[in-house]
Amino acid sequence: MKYARRSARIIVVDEEFRVLLFRFYFDPKKRHEGHVWITPGGGVDKGEPLVDAAVRELREETGFAVVPQQLRYVGHAEGYANFSWAKGIFRDDYFFWQTPSRELDESMQEDWERSQITGHRWWSREELETTQERVIPPGLAQVLGELGDGTHRAPWQFEWHH
Repeated sequence: MKYARRSARIIVVDEEFRVLLFRFYFDPKKRHEGHVWITPGGGVDKGEPLVDAAVRELREETGFAVVPQQLRYVGHAEGYANFSWAKGIFRDDYFFWQTPSRELDESMQEDWERSQITGHRWWSREELETTQERVIPPGLAQVLGELGDGTHRAPWQFEWHH
């Protein structure tokens, strides 16, 4: 299938299995419309292998340097979206990685990322289950539970979030 955009996203957890999420504004000029919390990640460049995009995006957004073999594929979400810069079917593929450090280096983020990412937070599964905030991908708390207790086996089909 031809996608309007394909993204590689990473579910990063720390030693206590808290997940890293960024506070993100889809349009920084419309901050009054609110924010969402998302995992690190971003667009796959033309011809770039999916896992290589995940490695690159993780490094750019967090400073964490990993090799493809350290990332575990966990699932995807896909659906229609209509943005000012693109419309059509989008697909987000998710990988998993556990970090030994919570120290981020955001100095490699691109300017547009800095304008849309306005903070980060490490969330527990319990916090995800009870928050009224919008978290992407939907169902992240359940997947964290499965990853944490070792029951996650098949790729997860996340609900589309737009």
